[in-house]
Parts: sequence; C-alpha cells; structure tokens
Amino acid sequence: MQITFLGTGTSHGIPVIGCACKVCKSSDPRDKRLRTSIRIETSGFSLVVDTTPDFRAQCLREEISKIDAVLYTHAHVDHILGFDDLRRFCELENKSMPIHGSPQTLESLTRVFQYAFDGSARFSNYIRPDPYPISGPFQIGGIDVVPVELPHGRMTTNGFVFEKKGRRLFAYYTDCAEVPPAAEEAARDVEVLVIDALRHNSHQTHFTVSGALDAARRIRARKTYFIHMCHELGHAETESGLPPDVRLAYDGLRLSF
Repeated sequence: MQITFLGTGTSHGIPVIGCACKVCKSSDPRDKRLRTSIRIETSGFSLVVDTTPDFRAQCLREEISKIDAVLYTHAHVDHILGFDDLRRFCELENKSMPIHGSPQTLESLTRVFQYAFDGSARFSNYIRPDPYPISGPFQIGGIDVVPVELPHGRMTTNGFVFEKKGRRLFAYYTDCAEVPPAAEEAARDVEVLVIDALRHNSHQTHFTVSGALDAARRIRARKTYFIHMCHELGHAETESGLPPDVRLAYDGLRLSF
C-alpha cells in the first residue's frame, strides 16, 4: 500500500488569501498546503479520500491518471467541490465512478451535484457516479475498510481504518474534535494514524495539536501524522516541539507499507 498526501491544509488553504503572516509568506514548500485529501494505492487499485476544490491541481501535480473509487468523509465544501473533476477519470476508462459515503453525505452530494446523479449528464465523456452508502465495514481494492463516526461540530465525519489480513495499517481521522471510544478501539495499535490537528488554540470542531497528541497516545499509534492544519502552524517550528513518532504531513508526502 502506498499513501500520497494530496493536500494537508484547512479549508482556507495555505497561503491564506490576503494574509502576510510568516507561514503564508514562508519559503518552506511544506508550508504550502492545499485542502486536505489523500490517495491510496494497492495492488493496481487507486482510490482517493475526498475531492477538494484543489483536486484538479492535486491530480496534475501527482500525475494521477487512474482513480477506481472515491471515499467521502463528509460533505463540507472543502472536501467535495472537486467532485466534477472526476468526470475525466470516467472518460479515460469509459466507466462509472464508485462513490462511497454515509447516507447523509451521499444525500448532500446528490443535492449539490444533482445533474450528475439524476441521469441528465450520463454521457460517455462525463461523470457517472455510482453511489455506495456506507453502513458498516466493507472491502475495496483488496483492503478491508472499517468506518467510524467522528464528531465534527453539528455534523458527523466518517473516519476510516484500513486493514489487510487483519493488520491495522492506517487510520484516517480528519475533521474531528474528539475520537469516541468506538473509533479509538477500531484504530488501536495502528501502524500509522493520520489525524486532524488544526492549531494550538481551542476550536469547536477540530482537534488542537495537544488534543491530537492525546488521541494518538490513547490509540497507541506507532507513527502519527497531523493534517488539516491552518496557517498558525509552521511546519519546521511545530515539528521541533513534537515527539519523534509524531510528524506534520505535507503535500506530496508518500508513505509505503
């Protein structure tokens, strides 16, 4: 399995429009953050988690020419507005695109992108979504996926734990303010935890750095990477204060299992 971080920033992206802070003006390429998304490849199968407003740019940067399925964590705009760019992947292989999400997320996608779901745009060169409601664990591309519910303000985000042959490889917990006991247990002793860490100061719908650290310790992850970071967290400065098994992810980072 190979994981590529397509984007690691919060909904504003970094640099933020109209901001002259030291992170937004930083020359460190790790401080340039597109909106949060990830690609997972295994045994010739390619899937992405979320399609951000930066999805086209992310695909071009990483030279992605094949996507076999999409998993959605939730329907906030910074996680779905690249949906229409999936049409190119339908066109390239003349196929429909499996879309996995909670019933609530699929309902929101159907409302926002009605033209794609009502059949009016089902041409060979356009997007053809094939929705799969998430109701429990499922298998995709030879990977076992365990969905968990994570509180994110007034809505619930789906986190995902990816397993192979009973081995908990990777947990992806973006956009959350806590990890409930069931989600904590689902990721117990995972090899890599990827988790929301917005900033140092408290926030109603996102983990702080200290909160994410506490969650990683409870889960007992062997390695942890922070994502969905705002411009208050400079990469080098923030990492210097973290334990060696906790790092900040950055756009383009690749991990292999």
